[in-house]
Formats: sequence, C-alpha cells, structure tokens
Amino acid sequence: IADDDRVEAVYNVLPTGLHLEWTEKSFAAGKHVLCEKPMAMSVAECEQMIAASEAANRKLMLAYRCHFEPFNLRAMELMREGAVGKIKHIETAQNYRMGPTSVSENWRVVRALAGGGPLEDYGIYGLQSALYLSGEMPVAVKAVTEQPANDPRFEQIFSTVTTDLRFPSGATARLFTSYDTAPGNNMARVDGEAGTLLMQPATGYGGHKMSLTRDGVTEDLNPGDPNVQFALQCDHLADAIRDGTEIITPGEMGLRDMALIEAIYRSAAEGREITL
Repeated sequence: IADDDRVEAVYNVLPTGLHLEWTEKSFAAGKHVLCEKPMAMSVAECEQMIAASEAANRKLMLAYRCHFEPFNLRAMELMREGAVGKIKHIETAQNYRMGPTSVSENWRVVRALAGGGPLEDYGIYGLQSALYLSGEMPVAVKAVTEQPANDPRFEQIFSTVTTDLRFPSGATARLFTSYDTAPGNNMARVDGEAGTLLMQPATGYGGHKMSLTRDGVTEDLNPGDPNVQFALQCDHLADAIRDGTEIITPGEMGLRDMALIEAIYRSAAEGREITL
C-alpha cells in the first residue's frame, strides 16, 4: 500500500491503541487518512496525529459516519430549525451485554488497545449526538463509572459509564453507555419546550426510526436510507482530496471529543463535577 501510487488514502480501522502509529506511518507514505473513532488514546496522541497531517500536507478525517447518515442529518436540521422549541434535555443510551470474553480474546476489553471501554467504543455516538443535536459544547461534566469485580470482561476496562453534561443555554444531557446491560439500546431523545424528537435506533448501520411529537401529535419521519452513510463518508473524503473542500469531521473534532472523554474519566475518578 505504501508503495502503490494508486492508493491515495488509507482507512485506519485498527484498534484505537494503534491509531497513532499507523496514521503517522500512512502520512509518512504520502497517504491521506480516514481514521475510525475514537481518534486516539489521549489528547496528546490526537495532537500528534494532527501535527503529522499538517507536516505531510495530507488530509485527516474522522470516521464519524452519523454526520453522513440521513436520519441524523435530518435530526440536526430539525434542531437548528427549532422543531422542539428551546432544548431542555437530551438523553442518549448506547449499551448492550457483551458475551463471555477476556483480554486474551477481545481487544475491546484490553485497556492498552481500547482505552476505558464502552464510552470510547459505543458511547461516543451518544456524546456526539448530544453535541450536534444541542449545537453547543458543554460547560461542565459529571460522571460515574462501574467496574465489576471478578469478571474477566472488565478486568481492565469499565463496564458502564454514565455522564451528565451542562450546556451554556441551560440545557442538560445524560449519556449512558454499557457493555453489561441487556437487551441493549441505541437511542437519542431531545426534549424541548415545544416537543420531543426520538431516534431509536439512532446511530446504527441501518433500521433507524425517528419520530417528532408536537402538540400531542407524533409524526414518524423517514428521511432516507441509512445504508448510504458509508458511501457518503468516503465520497466526502474523496471530494476533499480532489477539490480541496473542507472536511466536516476533521482531526480537530476527534481531539475535541477526546478532551471531553478525558474530562469524563477525571470527573468519575475524582467524584466531582468538572468545569470545562
């Protein structure tokens, strides 16, 4: 791949703990990079990846596919239009029960490869949803984590992370993510002064459902086929490479989210709200 001039871009889908190394190697080989979420293991690693992108004059894009998925795009548009009035609260849940496994069998339970666990792997969709649906960055976070004893799945990682966010407008959000709850959920809900938007499933590969409730009337919305999200994501990177168009999910967005994840874990470790 490195020596093949026909290959202009690399999709880095390796475990998170390998993102920095192989993204830097890709840039060194003259390739643009589409990197899976989360961007890296830490803010410092994200900064290194951005610096490598700039030094190589190559594009760095985060594979935040929901930014190209019709249901989520319509949800963003509805919130910008004020479809539920002033937003009061956002609730997200990304959770399932992981089957029996251990650090020797599954990289997702190895801290050096996966970080803290479900927050980075699955809960990041809920975090992203809260940000792009509110249109705001939080001013404070407060979180709690769970790590059951004597469970090989959670020898190194957390099983569950619950996070509360406060936004400048006064809106709040609660984000729940877990590898240890059944039957599982993938949901985002926005409650406003004038209505409620519900997405369930919200951020999957397909099968999305979305409804808008106002004045006691619920309308089911179907803005398009969720399956186009991957193609549109790749097209977006191709356009940026060929035409120099701006990337809407750049490395800086991945850095931003990793800074929030670090604040979430700090809040849980210190048992207090962290002001951002």
